[in-house]
Amino acid sequence: MCWKNKGVYKECPRFENDEYLIRYVSLDDSSDLLKVYSDKKAVALFNSDNCGGDNFYYTTEEKMKEVIGYWHWEYAREGFVRWSIIDKDNSEAIGTIELFKRNADDFFTNCGLLRLDLRSDYERVEFITNIFSLIIDATYELFGCDKIATKAIEKASERIKALKKCGFSLSNEDLIGHCGERFSDYYVRHNN
Repeated sequence: MCWKNKGVYKECPRFENDEYLIRYVSLDDSSDLLKVYSDKKAVALFNSDNCGGDNFYYTTEEKMKEVIGYWHWEYAREGFVRWSIIDKDNSEAIGTIELFKRNADDFFTNCGLLRLDLRSDYERVEFITNIFSLIIDATYELFGCDKIATKAIEKASERIKALKKCGFSLSNEDLIGHCGERFSDYYVRHNN
């Protein structure tokens, strides 16, 4: 794969299997992603730790396009990568994955921090497991990290089951925020 030589911020890789395509987010995804980010059941499970108060609930396509523009800006400055998850059956973007390497003065350093934002009708063990199977193993090399962490609150029971199935376990450590806040409910998978 070309990204191995160029790096994730030089050429954004794509991942796919028979069911899903994970590719760099596009402004063309805005109407599909609005269905994700205006889905109150979905938004309740999103990780907004360290996001300056944004809860990721958006109700207009204009706002969705503005957010995608911000994601593109972050990618250009090598802050994080945001991919769209495309269901190949209907060619719809049904969620996004954000990933970046976190370097910090806590347990979650040298860590690929992953955020999964998924439409609520896809919040099922088999869908999440299938999506994660496409990107998890590549994350270690893409971001040069020794572990991956993602948040799953207690009521995200399907997500937690999928994480455990993919080799993640709940960490006893808190992630320390920009202003010293403590964030819990992180599941971690180490590179073996």
